[in-house]
Amino acid sequence: MRTYLVTLIVSLAAVAAAEPGTPKKPVVSEYGGIKVSEDYRWLEDSASPDVHAWSDAQNQQARAFVAALPSGSAIRTRVTTLLKSRSPMWYGLKSRGGQLFALETQPPKQQPFLVVRSSPGGSQRVLLDPMTLDPSGHTAIDWYQPSLDGRRIAVSLSRGGSERGDLHVYEVASGKALPDVIEHVQNGTAGGSALFTADGGGVFYTRYPRAGERAKGEDEFWQQVWFHKLGTPASADVYSLGKELPRIAEIVLEQTDDGATVLADVSNGDGGEHEYFVRGADEKWTQVSTFADRMVQGSLGAGADRSLYLVSIADAPRGKILRVPLATPSLASAKTIVPQGEGAIERVLPTASRLWVAELFGGPSRLRSFALDGSAARLEPTPPVSAVADLARLSGDEVLALVRQYVAPSAWFQFSPASPAATRTALAETSTADFSAIVVSRVEATSKDGTKIPFTLLRKKTVAKNGNNAALLTGYGGFGISLQPNFSPSNLLWLEQGGVLAVANLRGGGEFGDTWHKQGMLTQKQHVFDDFIAVAEQLVHDKWTQPKKLAIQGGSNGGLLMGAVTTQRPELFGAVVSHVGLYDMLRSELSPNGAFITTEYGTVKDPAQCKALYAYSPYHHVVDGTAYPAMLFTTGANDPRVDPMHSRKMVARLQAATASKAPILLRTNANAGHGLDSSLDDRISEATDVFSFIFSMLGVAYGPVPPRG
Repeated sequence: MRTYLVTLIVSLAAVAAAEPGTPKKPVVSEYGGIKVSEDYRWLEDSASPDVHAWSDAQNQQARAFVAALPSGSAIRTRVTTLLKSRSPMWYGLKSRGGQLFALETQPPKQQPFLVVRSSPGGSQRVLLDPMTLDPSGHTAIDWYQPSLDGRRIAVSLSRGGSERGDLHVYEVASGKALPDVIEHVQNGTAGGSALFTADGGGVFYTRYPRAGERAKGEDEFWQQVWFHKLGTPASADVYSLGKELPRIAEIVLEQTDDGATVLADVSNGDGGEHEYFVRGADEKWTQVSTFADRMVQGSLGAGADRSLYLVSIADAPRGKILRVPLATPSLASAKTIVPQGEGAIERVLPTASRLWVAELFGGPSRLRSFALDGSAARLEPTPPVSAVADLARLSGDEVLALVRQYVAPSAWFQFSPASPAATRTALAETSTADFSAIVVSRVEATSKDGTKIPFTLLRKKTVAKNGNNAALLTGYGGFGISLQPNFSPSNLLWLEQGGVLAVANLRGGGEFGDTWHKQGMLTQKQHVFDDFIAVAEQLVHDKWTQPKKLAIQGGSNGGLLMGAVTTQRPELFGAVVSHVGLYDMLRSELSPNGAFITTEYGTVKDPAQCKALYAYSPYHHVVDGTAYPAMLFTTGANDPRVDPMHSRKMVARLQAATASKAPILLRTNANAGHGLDSSLDDRISEATDVFSFIFSMLGVAYGPVPPRG
């Protein structure tokens, strides 16, 4: 222990001595009548050589500091073992032409690859491995779409974590690439989508306007639907839908089994508003619903079922299901078939004669099925404290459901109305990570306004409530996204050392439906931070930990959460890790992707929303002379979703303001973006740095791995 403390003290002294200085260049701006002064506006310019030099110096200092921490080598070995010893996992399943397509991860491969199987338990072959295109591991598959007959497949490929994907078309039988390549069909946040025509000879796809197609000042992220006939030049492609949509539209395409009808699900940015269009045999788009109608999910019927199923939150915040005949596609023809229930509807999948519905209950979820008219409801068997993370249709009424738990590897189960039991398929993960000694419990905290906030607590059975345990708390709270049970082998590294892990289900997510989401968005965003603080205080009150041994971690919107709660309650935490977060909420909408998030956060152009943004904006609430806890910020140089300038500015401000000797570090990955497409080695490297930092900053020595059991 003495050696550990000496090494840590030396590391802290070194970082204080080596901390890069940041010039101050004061600028005053006005937002909604509020004059705001800041010193680090110059760090917004990613193209500036001075910004590059500053960022490189920060990155070198952060990497050097973390590399010198005690037990880094042992932690890297354990992280590598846990992540590289995972068995294959499959996701994004699609059944077409009697074949089952999927994306597969298989450590030590750096990226997921595309496979085709004869059945869930049948033979498999690899269709496309991005490592064959780019051995560096920095090219990723964004998404894919097979033709209806399963003979061709369209794949979006992007590089360096940019999520800026180009569409490539392959023959399934031979794996041969066709000459058709369509540029920029995918981008961060707005994403992308594609569908083959019924005969497989053409592709409807989302794309972004080319430079020559934009009027002066128009946004390059204005997503539209175009049509490409295979074998023809992309310059001959035909516009189909989108010019009348909001500039922040996000479009997802779906089609009936015969390809006769196409559904366009259009989101108004990221705030949870949707509208729906269908394209029938007349080749014209008909609008079925508007944003004001509050339809939030849509799915076309299977086989001979000529219906559109919509999830409505109008007067039903947890969701109800409507059935709309495609012969008369309008809400005037809609019939409610499944009324609002106890759970919040998360996903709906129609099959030949059944409707499969996954429902959230505060984080965990369950699966129910119904007849297509909403009758004959049946609760399907799933494990306790688990999540139905995805659904895929097979033939007839059989479906595959991806079931996830905290302490058991994920697996695809096959469900059939002909059987009361689910069948575990061969598409099941295995892992050497042994969670048998881990206890999972659901607990509640009371937020500032009296709202009960659930969270999940994981710990070894032998961990006692003595106030001396190291604890790690994470949360998200935004965009209607729910934190659900998920198997993460790297969590075992923390738990096996006696650490307590807590996952908070905050407002702003979708854990209890639309009301829960709305209570944590726009001018109500402060509720999210109050909720997280309440969970942290509950962990201390229940003697699971104490502030100096409590670490917190979050990413993206969860990074904003980290910045907000740290500036509001710096004394409550011993260490903070914040990934790809937003921190300057007054200027976030000026980033290329920033307009998409205004429907969730608000805009400075609206006085009430501007006031709320300024009230919690982390960057603007760093106070000089405050003793901030140790903080590690991570970002990707190619992030299309959250501009890295947020991390640069926040770190510069904190380094100048803090009165403590605790380090404020910025780790930048030059080959990464938002983290979704990071290579396996990059994920191992970052996890090693994060755990090394947390253990050291909490003053906890990393010990040998305990025996199993």
